[in-house]
Amino acid sequence: MFVAAVLGGAAMAQSWAPAGNKIKTQWAEQINPANPLPEYPRPQMVRPLWQNLNGLWNYAITPASAADFKADGKILVPFAVESALSGVGKMVGQDNALWYERTFTVPKTWRGKSVLLHFGAVDWKTDVWVNGTHLGQHTGGYTPFTYDVTPYLKKSGNQTLRVKVWDATDNSFQPRGKQVGSPSGIWYTPVTGIWQTVWLEPVAASHIASYYAVSDIDAKTITVSVDAENMQAGDVVKVEVLEGGKGYNPEKPSQTAIASAEVAGGKAVINMPSVKTWSPDNPYLYGIKITMSRKGKVIDMVNGYTAMRKISVCRDNNERKLSKRMALNNESLFHFGPLDQGWWPDGLYTAPTDEALRFDIIKTREFGFNMIRKHIKVEPARWYYYCDVEGIMVWQDMPCIADHSGRGRETRSKAVLDASKNRWASDSFIGGTDCNIPQSGKDNFYKEWKEIIEAVKPFQCIVVWVPFNEAWGQFDTEKVVEFTRQQDPTRLINAASGGNYHNVGDIQDCHHYPQPAMNAYEGKFVNVLGEYGGIGYAVKGHLWQEDKNWGYNGLKQSGQEVLDQYEKFAELLKHYVHCGTSAAVYTQTTDVEIECNGLMTYDRKVIKVDPQRIARINKSVIETMPKTMAK
Repeated sequence: MFVAAVLGGAAMAQSWAPAGNKIKTQWAEQINPANPLPEYPRPQMVRPLWQNLNGLWNYAITPASAADFKADGKILVPFAVESALSGVGKMVGQDNALWYERTFTVPKTWRGKSVLLHFGAVDWKTDVWVNGTHLGQHTGGYTPFTYDVTPYLKKSGNQTLRVKVWDATDNSFQPRGKQVGSPSGIWYTPVTGIWQTVWLEPVAASHIASYYAVSDIDAKTITVSVDAENMQAGDVVKVEVLEGGKGYNPEKPSQTAIASAEVAGGKAVINMPSVKTWSPDNPYLYGIKITMSRKGKVIDMVNGYTAMRKISVCRDNNERKLSKRMALNNESLFHFGPLDQGWWPDGLYTAPTDEALRFDIIKTREFGFNMIRKHIKVEPARWYYYCDVEGIMVWQDMPCIADHSGRGRETRSKAVLDASKNRWASDSFIGGTDCNIPQSGKDNFYKEWKEIIEAVKPFQCIVVWVPFNEAWGQFDTEKVVEFTRQQDPTRLINAASGGNYHNVGDIQDCHHYPQPAMNAYEGKFVNVLGEYGGIGYAVKGHLWQEDKNWGYNGLKQSGQEVLDQYEKFAELLKHYVHCGTSAAVYTQTTDVEIECNGLMTYDRKVIKVDPQRIARINKSVIETMPKTMAK
């Protein structure tokens, strides 16, 4: 068996190579095509048994109406078909469909269990078959979905899995973020198909489906809501809080329980004997262990984690108390971090390896930031876990469904262009208009936004929700904010980052390039600078393309010039902090395609600025805001 596995892996490696000649990260060379991204994909809810289905699958691109396909070749899952790491590097387009097929076997040790088929994320409309039976259709490019495949499995031998994907990208009103059919400027290459891990998991017929933990540091409690499938009368679900620490790993859980409670009415309220809070300075995580028992026997168990932390708003502790501030654990804290697009030159939406996924977060901490604005994209669960571990607060954007200009692109129909047009009143309550989004697009926005919030709100790093950015696809802002609050009342809401403000939410967010400036200020809200900077530097040998590269402040000639300008901007920013600005977001973490305004190159091979110097600058900005105790 060992020899066969080695030979099989060698054959797979020979049949796969990255497509195209674009720049690549150092991690591209570390990919094992027989076992890409082998890490457990769901760190909030860990079970020991699972099977990774990533690897080389058959694929084909056919007309969208096709009911069958003949394989064109192999594709490396979970990398989107347009990416180099897929081994394909082809565009699909709205007139075509992307097909996948592979076989798998179910371990004999799983007999008697229900077998769940999990998809981390597939962009956009996905049909799934197992052994010829259609399991269902899922829409949405950013969230996990699951099928119980148990009834459709053969008793033994190879099981056949087929997937068909259709994606309109920007010729529709589906959430798609920065993807466009004709990339240019701040708009990037499309991502079609499977882009997160596909995996199998055996569970008992009665099992824990999900949980959600909410802490209250004032009351010293953790309330855990548990969703269980097929519970029977007399079943007992118990939640234990385990001793934790910085860097807690739920795959290697603590064996020491410090508090516990049984679930009643779907919830367990756990009284904590003491409280160790999570913060950027001390990201302490507690373990969570949930068991389901029947007649004294454990029939299901999951391990996860949570934290004790509180997100709120306070005012300056001075005589006039003019400025609202964001507070963490009842103390004001300036949020300072980069705009993080989460794109990769070789994997597009998908980091080449788990080490790569964590790399940008670690560098963000080394640069002295305490926050990341996750811009117009949603990441795999392990990314949020690493933010929890590293102590990085996250502002989570909703991927946009349009842009505000309705500019002509050959990939968009006139109906889509016309409905996308609206007026963006930058940094203003006055003059902005909504996009004329059709009701079907609005309905889908709510569906996908709800699914996104449900998927990532268990992660403690999330502190702010951002439903709209710069009027891109903006509609019914008051209703969207109310909807967001209903999904999660524990975080703050930045309703309209960059303008087209409405009298709702918690935050008023100005954008200004290149230097920091606050062109609007309203004392009713927490006032933030949601984007600024974009100091460009195109590093030869590390460019997506050799020409047409740009930055918001032109292009500097060295990292020293970048950091000199950055420090001047920081001194301006300190003035605005004194005047009431409570957060700032610098554009951006890395270069992305022809945008060369990153602190690192797109391939992550060059750190453009001195990490120690920028860390000193950033910490001095954070410390400019006086500490205020919330009341």
